[in-house]
Amino acid sequence: MPHPVSTPVQQHDGKSNREVLVDTLQRPLRDLRISVTDRCNLRCTYCMPREVFGKDHPFLPRAELLSFEEIARLAASFVALGVEKIRLTGGEPLLRRNVEQLVEALARLSTPSGKPVEVAMTTNGVLLAAKAQSLKDAGLARLAVSLDGLSDETFKRMSDTAVPVRTVLGGIEAAQRAGFDAIKVNMVVQRGVNDHEIIPMAAHFRADNSGTILRFIEYMDVGNTNGWCMDEVVTAAEILQTIAARYPLRPIEPNYGGEVAERWAYQDGAGEIGVIASISRAFCHSCTRARLSTDGKLFTCLFAGSGLDLRAPLRAGASDTALEELISSRWQQRRDRYSELRSAATEGAGLAEAKKVEMSFIGG
Repeated sequence: MPHPVSTPVQQHDGKSNREVLVDTLQRPLRDLRISVTDRCNLRCTYCMPREVFGKDHPFLPRAELLSFEEIARLAASFVALGVEKIRLTGGEPLLRRNVEQLVEALARLSTPSGKPVEVAMTTNGVLLAAKAQSLKDAGLARLAVSLDGLSDETFKRMSDTAVPVRTVLGGIEAAQRAGFDAIKVNMVVQRGVNDHEIIPMAAHFRADNSGTILRFIEYMDVGNTNGWCMDEVVTAAEILQTIAARYPLRPIEPNYGGEVAERWAYQDGAGEIGVIASISRAFCHSCTRARLSTDGKLFTCLFAGSGLDLRAPLRAGASDTALEELISSRWQQRRDRYSELRSAATEGAGLAEAKKVEMSFIGG
């Protein structure tokens, strides 16, 4: 349903009289996704297709990446403005050397009310087995692992690499041993490519008795390089119908306001799954996320075409107050609702082709 454009108003934190930063649609700033590198060790066709991100692709030189100190300082500014959860992404975040040091710095942050900031990470899991314990020790609270198929054949088709599925599953098992609770596994579903593995994936994670939550993600038109086509989207309704025919489901309440995944529990008590339906059931109206790109730009939508440069003022010596004002001003002007507008148009006519930042640059 379209939402009217309005002037941002001041809201107040229910536990204090602190003003809450909101955008033109009254959405608060609660979540920050930080891309720590634009590099990845996979070439997933929906994210970094090899024909575009090949051996000659000009990845960012080190000097253009935010340092850990710069990331931590900007993160502190976002937290001062209302952010309660930070997720590290990429590219592949575990390719960033000593990323545990960044996790440790971010885990020390707390909100103005004194609540510790929750630090999470999304990874492809290839390097996770060697890193799980050190990430947990550094203060990482939650993990999401991308896995688009259980057979090596399907995984290779999606990731365009020779990495075996066993490597990723081994990373998930290492994270379980390290003590991570409710690890999430994200499966992007693309019609005719890996949709035949919906049931095998569900069966595998039902049976592991670890509490791992499998989430199915509709194939999205992020960026301009993945050749997105609406015909290749397997909708959340189709995914749920497929699973429910084998394993009956019942809906369950979200964990918190603004949660993007719809939650469903198996009726036999064998855990839960989630579906992220940004194509068929857009959730822009409840989006509380900001994104910080690898080179320090603030994006207020996954599908944005440009971002606000925070690296330049940061390196020019801007004060914390000045940085907070830049972030606050941009968020107050925010009116993004790309997915809702796409859904309102016929198959996203005119929108899917719009110039958008690549997902590998700001994280999914």
